[in-house]
Amino acid sequence: MKREAVIDPSLEKTLLSLHAAMDVGSFWKAIQQLLAAAIPNRLIGLMLQPNPILPMIARWTLPMPDGFFTAEPLENYVAAQQRQRFVRISELFSNRSSLMKSAFYRRYMAPQRCAYGVCLFFWKRQRLICVIVIMRTATQGDLSPTEMNLIRQLYPQFLTALWRLRSLEREHSLRMDLEAFLSRLPLPTILLRWNLKPIYQNRAARDFCAVWEKGTEDAQLTKATSPIPFEILDRCRLLKQQWAHAQPRTLSGPQTGFKEQRVHHPRSPHLRATLHLKQLSSCGVAQPHFLIECEDLHRQAGGHTEPASSNLPHLIRLTRREQEVAQLVCEGRSNQEIADGARLSLPMVKKHLHAIFRKLEVTSRSRLIALMR
Repeated sequence: MKREAVIDPSLEKTLLSLHAAMDVGSFWKAIQQLLAAAIPNRLIGLMLQPNPILPMIARWTLPMPDGFFTAEPLENYVAAQQRQRFVRISELFSNRSSLMKSAFYRRYMAPQRCAYGVCLFFWKRQRLICVIVIMRTATQGDLSPTEMNLIRQLYPQFLTALWRLRSLEREHSLRMDLEAFLSRLPLPTILLRWNLKPIYQNRAARDFCAVWEKGTEDAQLTKATSPIPFEILDRCRLLKQQWAHAQPRTLSGPQTGFKEQRVHHPRSPHLRATLHLKQLSSCGVAQPHFLIECEDLHRQAGGHTEPASSNLPHLIRLTRREQEVAQLVCEGRSNQEIADGARLSLPMVKKHLHAIFRKLEVTSRSRLIALMR
């Protein structure tokens, strides 16, 4: 038996745009396009508040006074009818006459020449996180049973796109937190694509590149960024040639046997970069990328100007300035000596110490020194 299509094929293009939305802006644009193609309307609105501590995001196709969904009587209806998915605005009032006489109608509907409307509610457990509004003029009339049925069919599409948007936002937030965490790592780290374009470079790596190009003293005098040294890039190109040469002979899987390569500065051999060729996936379809770990061997040997590797789990919780203050504490310096040495005011030193103690969960200098050793 031939099955009737659930959604009109003419809406397929706008549905694809809806499910391709990557942020609130593209989500809102796709909602407008889809509803404009599906149902005649005068006004479309979107209210989105995925996080209760953040302000509500409001979008309208025509200007609308703020606070639409804090107005009576809709607020009371939402509180009393939790988990309701659809509501006609006329259902908020006992009859049509009371709607026309209400302050709600005069404030929000009459200025837009709207007489009818329907709201789509989207819930997360017991909390309303999103509302989509469709309003129409008296000439357009109230939504027919056929149009309401179409809205019910579109509702799961909106819900799926909304959940995907929340997932993307969560992933974006996690990625930003991870990048912020990595940027504070003392170990200079660089990631390059197969075409040798940078994917990631933390602050320590940028400082290392400046020292490689200009020397320690000149690098400290300027904050100008330096490119990745050409000696490192040349060694990456050599690794690319080796990988491409070996690839046709090993069709059974990805290349994983390449030995790491080390590059030393031609005049300052204590500056060293270790290159790793990393395959992106186990299937071997994508080309690999380069992981570059940079080291200043003089600083590692000195023990005072750069934290030892054993201190890494503790130091990564601190900002760069807090690491400097913590290192000076471990050298036995007083607050005043730290202020003089780091060019800070005494209150600022105390503020940094308070942050260090809180982050590392220690209560005294002696415990901080014991933790850092």
